[in-house]
Amino acid sequence: MTSQRNILPRNFKPSHYDLTITDLDFSSWSFNGTVVIDGALTEPTSKIELNALEIDISSAVLEAKATDSTRSEKACGIDYDAKSQRAEITFVQTGGEAIPASDKASLTLSFTGKLNHDLAGFYRSQYKPTGPVSASTPRDDDFHYMLSTQFEACDARRAFPCFDEPNLKASFDFAIEIPDDLVALSNMPVVEETATTSGKKLVKFERTPIMSTYLLAWAVGDFEYLEALTERKYEGKPISVRIYTTRGLKEQGRWALEHAPKYIDFFSESFGIDYPLPKSDILAVHEFTHGAMENWGLVTYRTTAILFDEQQSDGSFRNRIAYVVAHELAHQWFGNLVTMDWWDELWLNEGFATWAGWLATDALHPDWDVWAQFVNEGMDRAFQLDSLRASHPIQVSVSDALDVNQVFDAISYLKGCSVIRMLAYHLGTDVFLKGIAIYLQKHTYGNATTTALWNALSEASGQDVNTLMSAWVEKIGFPVVNVTEEKDGQLNLQQSRFLSTGDVKPEDDLVSWWIPLNLTGRIGSADGSVESLALTKREDVVANVSTDFYKLNTESTGFYRVNYPPERLAKLGKQLDRLTASDKILITGSAAELAFAGCTKTEALLSFLEGFENETHVRVLSQALNALDGVTGLFGDDEQAQNGLKAFVLKLIEKPLSAFRLEFPEKEEFTKAQLRKRLLTSAIANGHKQLTDEALKLFQAYVADPIKNPLQGDLRTPVFLAAIKANPVETVPLLIKEWKTPTSPDSKEVSLRALGQTKDASLVVDTLLPFLFGTGVDTVAAADAHILAVGLASHTESRSELWKFIQKEWSGAVERKLAGNPILLDRIVKVSLSQFSSEDALREIDTFFADKNTKAFDRSLETVKDTIRGRAAYRTRDASSVKQWLVASGYVQ
Repeated sequence: MTSQRNILPRNFKPSHYDLTITDLDFSSWSFNGTVVIDGALTEPTSKIELNALEIDISSAVLEAKATDSTRSEKACGIDYDAKSQRAEITFVQTGGEAIPASDKASLTLSFTGKLNHDLAGFYRSQYKPTGPVSASTPRDDDFHYMLSTQFEACDARRAFPCFDEPNLKASFDFAIEIPDDLVALSNMPVVEETATTSGKKLVKFERTPIMSTYLLAWAVGDFEYLEALTERKYEGKPISVRIYTTRGLKEQGRWALEHAPKYIDFFSESFGIDYPLPKSDILAVHEFTHGAMENWGLVTYRTTAILFDEQQSDGSFRNRIAYVVAHELAHQWFGNLVTMDWWDELWLNEGFATWAGWLATDALHPDWDVWAQFVNEGMDRAFQLDSLRASHPIQVSVSDALDVNQVFDAISYLKGCSVIRMLAYHLGTDVFLKGIAIYLQKHTYGNATTTALWNALSEASGQDVNTLMSAWVEKIGFPVVNVTEEKDGQLNLQQSRFLSTGDVKPEDDLVSWWIPLNLTGRIGSADGSVESLALTKREDVVANVSTDFYKLNTESTGFYRVNYPPERLAKLGKQLDRLTASDKILITGSAAELAFAGCTKTEALLSFLEGFENETHVRVLSQALNALDGVTGLFGDDEQAQNGLKAFVLKLIEKPLSAFRLEFPEKEEFTKAQLRKRLLTSAIANGHKQLTDEALKLFQAYVADPIKNPLQGDLRTPVFLAAIKANPVETVPLLIKEWKTPTSPDSKEVSLRALGQTKDASLVVDTLLPFLFGTGVDTVAAADAHILAVGLASHTESRSELWKFIQKEWSGAVERKLAGNPILLDRIVKVSLSQFSSEDALREIDTFFADKNTKAFDRSLETVKDTIRGRAAYRTRDASSVKQWLVASGYVQ
């Protein structure tokens, strides 16, 4: 795979950067910089090629030391290639004598750059302060600003000229000149501050360990912090952990600070290597593309992934913050200390950090049952993407690093985590972690491949892990195990690739996976015991299985679907007490996806779900309700079917709902509060009259006097939903006002999700689309555009208006808003189009993009089209039979 990579020439191998940023200009949003890159010339050299984007190199000098002399050459030409994001610096004209190879060479560059607003490189984030600010804080007429970096995957080159590839590791000395009343942060502790010109200081930081360019980070702003220490000592003293925010917000970092030091200790113990840096800083960034970024020693976060208001925030953000903090701190070892060799193995970073993040969260919050949550939220998303023909293998070919952004997806993160979880369960977690320790110790401060990980795990376990796992990471897709029940307790098991479009062709189905069956129900086994059989060929037989009860994939640790016979599925629906929460979640998800693909009928899914009427596990009910939402989204524009599905949902949740009122008691146990919120929201979404009336009264009281009648954080979702459904004309402007005047870190997000439920087409066109795609002070931030768009795309009425706008404004408002960052453009295409379900929509999408440059989102566009094909086929196939079942079962009057 290496030979296919489009990489920089290797005539200069960097080993150390000495980088200084000066002259921050908050009116022109620019800066100056110098960087001295030490390294080795590996061959006689006349020119050097490195990465630079939106950087102007004003001078360059190359110096190479020999045994008894030093050769120094100034650049005689600098050429830029914007497409490849490279600068070629010529030091010796054609025909001149090349600079000889040298073990001690240095490249000194002076340059200028932009403080952009594209959420990549060295960029500015806008915010409105909650109180007094330092005098030098950057500002304009509408906003104040903080400055920070986002370099992964390939944007260090936007901040300074560099060799911006993950296996070109080096150490870094960093210094930055800032106003003396502001704070500068970077990967390492401050070593020195010196006054420069009037009112400014140069802040220098300790040297970093050897690391990839994408992990370098810095920030400047009006920051304050909370601090805690680890319980364990590292080189004789505890590690300082700080949560930094802009002034006035630090108290909202306390929940995160309760977790971060404990996670550092947990991972140090689990991985057998102490946390390798002298400090751990966490920074809340007001505008951010993803959830967080694992910069070594200075992890940056979207505000909703790190800040929590105990009085006002939605309780679900407790869980999100606890997990995301764990995920990013796991990266400090897996990704930072040992880094994937190239972007084709991104999963080594992200899949492992996802698994380790949930492992640590489970250790701190065993009552949350987070592995059931992962099956519900994580595995299910991975299954959905990987069931498409346009999916990609976990270890995906990335020839050009500029193509990697689209690989930060559910395959790298969630399928990656799923197969690691499957292997860890098979080997045993203790053995698995022993193998991880071997891997980290062998490759500390270096780069490694998937093969190196399998070798370490094989060494720890004595098993041939590469043979077990190669198909899972190298091949696209996953299997479904089709079960046929023969007489006398014999099961015939057959594996084949699963495609949600239901049209598996012979060329799609060439892989035989190692499938851990984890069978419960073998005759003669202890009740509830799990037998670790494996299916390693296309078809096999398992004998002596109980005809009363059995299940495959116990605890849902295997990444595959099981297609039980319809009679067995119906029986399992009456044996729910013998299934764990994870079992119920995976069987439900499988039944829904098998119906979608045409392997079974939707009626079988609905009959199975009828057995869930006494269910009280929030994750299990969430999976059941998600499945029903999927059916409603496809068949809900038929009024009779829609009414029947609403009645089905209300009957399904009637018993657990009866235990709850439209209120959230203080300090209610987390999972109970989440169950309450899900049930109340589903009840209102499906027309529960009493709760809707109560919610509308609460909303009216809140609007009349929000101080006297506040809405507790978890109440906002069901109450706002009731209001937007009952009277969108009045509610939309009120929720936009709520968005403009946030009372908690998640207020904007909660408001946008509620606004996305607007079905009034004229309101969508006249108010919400300008609000979404505008560039003024009172419009949605580019990083949040997908939050509103995903809601609008979920309803027939608003989906078509969103798509019309995107087509009309593709080279106008859409490009102005999102084109500066390809991640944002990719995301809007994905969320806006994937809910269509007709061949006509597919043809329209094909026609529109036929003459467009789709390089930034070509993978996502293909997955969108595959999704639509599956939805169209499902809709055509099952629409009439679903309605007939609802009528026959009494859900349609």
